[in-house]
Amino acid sequence: MQTLTALNQQITSCRLCPRLVAWREEVARVKRKAYINEEYWGKPVPGFGDPQARVLVVGLAPGAHGSNRTGRQFTGDASGNFLYPALFRAGFANQPASVSRDDGLTLRDLYLTASARCVPPDNKPTPEELANCQPYLEAELKIIHPKVIVCLGRVAFERILKIYGLRISEYKFSHGATYSLMADRWLLCSYHPSQQNTLTGKLTVEMFDEIWQQAKSLLDTAH
Repeated sequence: MQTLTALNQQITSCRLCPRLVAWREEVARVKRKAYINEEYWGKPVPGFGDPQARVLVVGLAPGAHGSNRTGRQFTGDASGNFLYPALFRAGFANQPASVSRDDGLTLRDLYLTASARCVPPDNKPTPEELANCQPYLEAELKIIHPKVIVCLGRVAFERILKIYGLRISEYKFSHGATYSLMADRWLLCSYHPSQQNTLTGKLTVEMFDEIWQQAKSLLDTAH
């Protein structure tokens, strides 16, 4: 079976989507003024976390000046600034902050990945681009064998349903919703920790903390 190391090397060298390749490299070249002296990653962003994880977290795509800059999932932007403190409070992370690939952050029993591995214009990957990325997510599922899959947002939720051959019309995305995918695997839904949700109060700290407690409770029921 393919290892995570080999898979992540394959991901970071991917050039399947011309639009995304052009955009991620342009963002890395032009840079944001606040990071003008930093070297941007500018490549597809691989998964990150505990290879033995029982919880797999699926987001949308790298942020232009977050993961596309740092090269690590949810690192260096507002979404990560909301996510990692929650993971720390729940015991899934050893520290509440994530600013770079070498900041000492480690995850326990949890692995972070995304539906799309390259930053898309307007944060909107096309269906074709998501389909191109899907085999990477499928490979992660086969290697890690998670007991609980936490989908951050509707795009991730629908991508997981596609992978399992389930009809999207028969499943409703809502914050905190849970579905049994098979005898020993659960799907848990959460709003994405983007500023669009966190600054408007659609997703609060308390609501997000409850998701990770739900994930821990589901682990106890997954055998």
